[in-house]
Formats: sequence, structure tokens, C-alpha cells
Amino acid sequence: MAIRDTPMRVTGRVLHVNSYYAPNDSARLFRALSSPQRLRILAFLSDRLANISEVAQELDMPLSTATMHIMALEEAGLITTELRPAAHGQQRICARLHDVVVMDLPQHPATVESVIEMSLPIGHYMDCCVRPTCGLCGDTGIIGELDTPSAFYLPERVQAQLLWFQAGYVEYRFPNPLPTDARVESLQFSAELCSEAPLHHTDWPSDITLWINGREVGTWTSPADFGGERGRFTPEWWVTWNTQYGLLKLWQVTGEGSCVDDMRVSNVTLDDLNLRRWPYIGVRLGVKDTAEHAGGLNLFGSHFGNHPQDLILRLRQQISP
Repeated sequence: MAIRDTPMRVTGRVLHVNSYYAPNDSARLFRALSSPQRLRILAFLSDRLANISEVAQELDMPLSTATMHIMALEEAGLITTELRPAAHGQQRICARLHDVVVMDLPQHPATVESVIEMSLPIGHYMDCCVRPTCGLCGDTGIIGELDTPSAFYLPERVQAQLLWFQAGYVEYRFPNPLPTDARVESLQFSAELCSEAPLHHTDWPSDITLWINGREVGTWTSPADFGGERGRFTPEWWVTWNTQYGLLKLWQVTGEGSCVDDMRVSNVTLDDLNLRRWPYIGVRLGVKDTAEHAGGLNLFGSHFGNHPQDLILRLRQQISP
């Protein structure tokens, strides 16, 4: 899980601090700026570099006092120091880092946005029901016998990098990691896929449907079964007149409805998916018996086709700390 926050950032000579995400840094910064003597040091360093002795002499303070203040300013990230050769030994040169400090005070209640991303290989389905033409292959060869649905139950199926069928479905279960206090903003699912024709066919539409937790989310019509030109990651042993690659498609469900890429496909919302009911999130891909374009499905893994990814599920959420 990646928490998207920005505790401190620098733009040009401006230091921007978010005091909610960086409370310790903020307190250190406040302490550093609370001293009139440290403010005088920052003013002195606004247009020059100087060693600690020069700072102490210019501001009429003991060397030990100047050293203490400079250490506090450096710990707060307001100045930087660097050892350089001097006539006798080394001297510590001081430079001011910022001209402007902007601080965001904490808000209450606050929320943190995070994105959970999970990946599953295409052979790790939990259930399937397929009809020929159908088959699976891995990096080095065919898995089981072609056009034999029982091959989809072989233990070797977990090594699949390409699977295909004319009708039916494959179903996956992603772990459900949602915290109890999280508010889900969107669910995204992406996969590389296309139609399934004998060998390949440039005009072979197929209505490919996605279900989440048993709820039909929406259908995308694949225009073709792409072949004749080798996919970027398709193994050399797989001949080019067979299916070579698919299109990377993104289904998204929000509180407003569902879409494929940017095209709305249904009114199914996150509430309809009942995401907290099970310890997993069920994802089914298939071609319905009643599909207008029953052109089958090819599904690609990270070592086949044009996109080096497996099946990806993303959950964008808001968490109250």
C-alpha cells in the first residue's frame, strides 16, 4: 500500500511543509525560527556564503553560540554546511537554502489517500468454465492438450502466459486488504486481452464482460484477434500467424457508475459490489452465451503480448487516521 502524501517539498527557494504529515519536522522548524539570533544568522546568509567564525564576528556573538545556532538551523533544513580547506585545517562554510517558508497547519479531521495495487498471474484462476476452441501455453510450450477444457484444471495451469477460449469464463480471487475505517473511492481492473478466432482475424468482434463479486460490471467489445505481427513479449517459439497480442483495457467502478477506459458501460457502483462481504474480491472475465458478438477471449500474461503485466486490481481509498 502506498500512502500518497507530501510532508515537505522544495520548489525553487520555497520550502513547503505540511505540518500534519511531518509534525516532528514542523516542530523543529518552529523552534529554529523562534530565536531572534537565528533569524539574524539567516538574514546574514541571505546573499553570501560564510564560515562559522565570520558569522560569529559579524553578529557579535561567541563562536560556541554561533555554532549552536547554526546546528539548529541545519537540523531544521534551513541552511546547509560543508567542510572546505582553509589556511590551517578545514573550515565549515554555511549557506542558506530557502528564501520563503510556507507551512500548512493541520486540519481535523484529516484523511489520507492511498492506493492498494495487487497483481495475479493469469493462470491463478480459482474457477473456470470454457468451451473450445480453448487452450493454455507458457513461456516454453503448450500446457496440456489443445481444445480440451480439462487442460484448464492441470496443476501446470499456474504457469500460463496465454489462455484462450471461445465461450465461458475464468474467475480469480484477489485478497481483500481493506481496513475497516477505509472509504473506497474507486476500484480499477486492467488486463491485456482480445477476441479469439482460428489463428487470428483482423475483423472478429467479441463482447468481453467483467464481473466483480458476482455483479456484472460492464462489457467491452474487442474488435479483433490480433496476429501476423509478433507481440513485444511473445516468445519466439509461438508462430506469428497465431494470436500475438491484445489491447490493455481498464475497467473502473466508482460511486457514480462503471466505465471501460473513459466510456461509461453501466450504472453499477461501488456499493453494488459489496466489497466488505468476503475476505477476497472475485473477478470474472468471460463471454456470455447471449453475447451479440460471441467471438471468444484471449488473455495475456506479463511474458506474452505487448504489455509486461499480469492482472492488476487497484483500490483507491480514503483513510481517517
